[in-house]
Amino acid sequence: MKMGIVEEAHNVKIVGSGMRFIVLAHGFGTDQSVWKHLVPHLLEDFRVVLYDNMGAGTTNPDYFDFERYSTLEGYAHDLLAILKELQINSCIFVGHSVSAMIGVIASVYRPDVFSKIVMLSASPRYLNDADYYGGFEQEDLDQLFNAMKSNYKAWCLGWAPLCVGGDMESVAVQEFSRTLFNMRPDIALSVLHTIYQCDMRQILRFVTVPCHIVQSMKDMAVPVVVSEYLHQHLGGQSIVEVMSSDGHLPQLSSPDIVVPVLLKHIQHDIAAGL
Repeated sequence: MKMGIVEEAHNVKIVGSGMRFIVLAHGFGTDQSVWKHLVPHLLEDFRVVLYDNMGAGTTNPDYFDFERYSTLEGYAHDLLAILKELQINSCIFVGHSVSAMIGVIASVYRPDVFSKIVMLSASPRYLNDADYYGGFEQEDLDQLFNAMKSNYKAWCLGWAPLCVGGDMESVAVQEFSRTLFNMRPDIALSVLHTIYQCDMRQILRFVTVPCHIVQSMKDMAVPVVVSEYLHQHLGGQSIVEVMSSDGHLPQLSSPDIVVPVLLKHIQHDIAAGL
């Protein structure tokens, strides 16, 4: 069967032999390879859909539309287009970091397509506000963007260990550095600007799909209090689990902790309890 245009652009892969569909979506600076420790555990029970967000180093930079991807809605429409092309009418969606919010937006447009959203290291807003702690001041973000502009490679070398929560010798940091380096610097800057300046708090109340919020105890990008904020403000049923893992990419840095937790949330319904 010939691959569709949307599938090809996003490097869509479908693996596994189960009856149900599960979609795995990566965060900033990574690609679908970030799920390598989780995928083998899903192959028997699910048909696993993997794809790359536009702008990832594995996608064609010529397809990156700076205007379309200046908001997260552009990515949400991509996700819905992928599901439509694959004729998927129902799926469990697992979104890491920004992709958790992309899944949330997509679910507001098409709640019928998502049976459950598992959110890993998710935040609706990274900037602090009068009554909200997101972890960053605007000054912090401006310094971050300026560092990216001045020397992208040097920025990556500093950002990767901070984000992962390890040193440059660790396999997880090296892996994240590799996928970060693969991004075109101007695209990486645009994507990170969109993520860090977004505010998705107002959309949360419109989410009716059950959400499982999974968060590292220590994450430089997302304070633990954000997971509780999501739980309190999502419109549908939700549940939170804070793991003993460290870092913003725990599926890479602590798979022994994270994979069993994700599998538990994938397999269980909130109503049934955990």
